[in-house]
Amino acid sequence: MSSFPDARLRRFRRTGGLRGLVRETHLSLDQFVMPLFVAPEALHDEALPAMSRLTVDGTVHEVEELVRVGVRAVILFGIPEDKDEEATGAWEDDGIVQRALRALRPAFPDLVLMTDVCLCEYTSHGHCGVVVDGEIHNDRSLELIARTAVSHVEAGADVVAPSDMMDGRVGAIRDALDDRGFESIPILAYAAKYASAFYGPFREAAGSAPSFGDRRSYQMDPANVREALRECELDLEEGADALMIKPALPYLDVIRAARQAFDVPIAAYNVSGEYAMVRAAARGGWLDEQQAALESLTAIRRAGADLILSYWTKDLASWL
Repeated sequence: MSSFPDARLRRFRRTGGLRGLVRETHLSLDQFVMPLFVAPEALHDEALPAMSRLTVDGTVHEVEELVRVGVRAVILFGIPEDKDEEATGAWEDDGIVQRALRALRPAFPDLVLMTDVCLCEYTSHGHCGVVVDGEIHNDRSLELIARTAVSHVEAGADVVAPSDMMDGRVGAIRDALDDRGFESIPILAYAAKYASAFYGPFREAAGSAPSFGDRRSYQMDPANVREALRECELDLEEGADALMIKPALPYLDVIRAARQAFDVPIAAYNVSGEYAMVRAAARGGWLDEQQAALESLTAIRRAGADLILSYWTKDLASWL
């Protein structure tokens, strides 16, 4: 027995209490944002309950429950009653997200209200920008994206999060907000949003699948990481206050690279496909949802994310 080493790393693994004392990465509800889908009509998703559509009143009731269990932040996605080529529902004063914000803001003054700033849920063609001659026109899209961000802030948003991946959209939003006296509103930029296969359930929930082509001309190539860092750097130069990587689990290396390169808050979106895979496997009896979710979310935090958008945010209140 004398040949055994003096270093025995299992000593601090022996009990839960000992493991907790030396745990390097911790999860807290303070670090999580719950996505919510606001629509004219409610639609419950039995398989993916966190991705159900809620009316404005239903959103208020859901947020009451979220706040009660300790959730500190939500991000709103809107599904309008009507869509058009100019994404009018995204920026009009009586839009679905704007109505939800006006209902939530006075009722929950301490809750962080974030909004997704994109046009895809509101355009008849499902793309994230204006279509001209069959192409997504970058610069013509910026005005509508900035107009949408301003309308959200006027309705009560604390943070705007542009997810369209148009070049220059952070600068356009920053200028528009500052021109209207909203210098204190932070921008959480979807800086590295990849053209991913993991968005399927979201697109169904939000009704935002493109009617032609795909989004590879503006969302990032999954093979690239150096380009992601360039996107992050440009967004910071344009006025972004925090950076988001999306999706999370297939891009842990990108989260780590961004964490090492930039001394700003790093967010990650634990997207619908990541949530759906675990839920489906759990329904099949192949794994334990809670354990798999906690392991996944810990990996995202360990990679360097300061905050995580996740459909498990509400569940975490009882798991942690």
